[in-house]
Amino acid sequence: MSLLKNPIQPKRLDRRTLLRGTGAVLGLPLLEAMTPMAHSAYASADSVKRPVRMACVFFPNGVIVPEWTPIVGESGDPRDWKCSPTLEPLSPMKDKINVFRNLTLDNGRGYKDGAGDHARCGATFLTAARPLKTSGIVRLGVSVDQVAASHLAGQTRLPSIELGLEGSRNAGSCDSGYSCAYSSNISWRSESQPMPKETIPRLAFERLFGSGDAHERREKNRVRRSILDVVRGDAKNLMKGLGKTDTRKMDEYFSGIREIEQRIEQSERDDAAALPDIEVPFGRVEAFREHARLMFDLMVIAFQTDSTRVATMMLDNAGGNRRYTEIGISDSHHGMSHHRNKEDLVGKLAKIDRYLVEQFAYFLQKLDSTSDAGGSLLDQSMVLYGSGISDGNRHRHEDLPIIMAGGASGQIETGRYIDAGEECPMANLFLSMLDIMGTPAESIGDSTGRLTI
Repeated sequence: MSLLKNPIQPKRLDRRTLLRGTGAVLGLPLLEAMTPMAHSAYASADSVKRPVRMACVFFPNGVIVPEWTPIVGESGDPRDWKCSPTLEPLSPMKDKINVFRNLTLDNGRGYKDGAGDHARCGATFLTAARPLKTSGIVRLGVSVDQVAASHLAGQTRLPSIELGLEGSRNAGSCDSGYSCAYSSNISWRSESQPMPKETIPRLAFERLFGSGDAHERREKNRVRRSILDVVRGDAKNLMKGLGKTDTRKMDEYFSGIREIEQRIEQSERDDAAALPDIEVPFGRVEAFREHARLMFDLMVIAFQTDSTRVATMMLDNAGGNRRYTEIGISDSHHGMSHHRNKEDLVGKLAKIDRYLVEQFAYFLQKLDSTSDAGGSLLDQSMVLYGSGISDGNRHRHEDLPIIMAGGASGQIETGRYIDAGEECPMANLFLSMLDIMGTPAESIGDSTGRLTI
């Protein structure tokens, strides 16, 4: 019993509380003031709602399979494995990831459609559906992320967010008679409607935190006011009465937001300096590493604030020809993927594979260092990383390089190298992912059942 006649009650906040200002809306991280534990001595930690987040990250052109494949022990235990040279950047996170073998995207294979494996690689990655071979009207299927997003619509401010590092082309042919839409998009709302991805960090930032008023956003961008400045008044009112832990968490969160703003602004200044005669209202980040990490940081904040629970990211378009000069490789990625077992090309490709994994490891580390109910954001998330091609030289669509990170609020046992079984449809994994998200479906793509994970 309290000795105070009128004990001070902790401030209580709804989980969906938003900070608002002219032209801006800012979500909040999970605070103690939002949980039952903050208001009832008898409330269980298990009663705190722990929404699962889903992120899907795509990379093109397959991998050098021997360098990717985990080193397996002799015990036969799925936990008895070590990271391969390509996966070594993930070693600190090994206990929080699963690596799969024998997942297949059968609709990525040519059959009567012939050439166009890279277009099919992107098209099937999250749909497992057969793309219509045409450079005009497209027909594919709904992707796993959009199945989840449609079920979750209304529970978060944005049903989903789609990001990428290379622009999209949805008209014309990009691969052997296939529409560019198949190569440029992995997220599909319907059979004929891809979800356009955002590649410019400031526009992605504005989508997450803008109020939706285009005129106000243009004005705010013109004077370059910080999102935090815009919502400052609402923030001050919210901070009154918060406990020490919540106050510290809010300070850390605001610092993270401002750091991203500053990095975006710096990228814009760098571009303006390189092109002094051209106004650059929204910065295009040319450095791959910084661009990827900015976008990953935005995904972390989107999940942290529960602005959305579904996100996709394309590190490049399918069949991408990026040149990774920052790691000393000036040859085009796609061109080298047809390496014909030439040692120098194989070595360069393995170096690119590892470099991409390094960026993914950065994303996982940021998720794991961000607290959420019952653990870290990574503990409450399900993060898919992979490609729709395994061996780029031979255009293989079986035994795909697939990683699943995160525990999905205790629903996924991690730390394993999982053999899905020969020719297991990747769509079976999609069905299990949808079950975990609480958005089940009877079928997707060429699914034949559910894969136990």
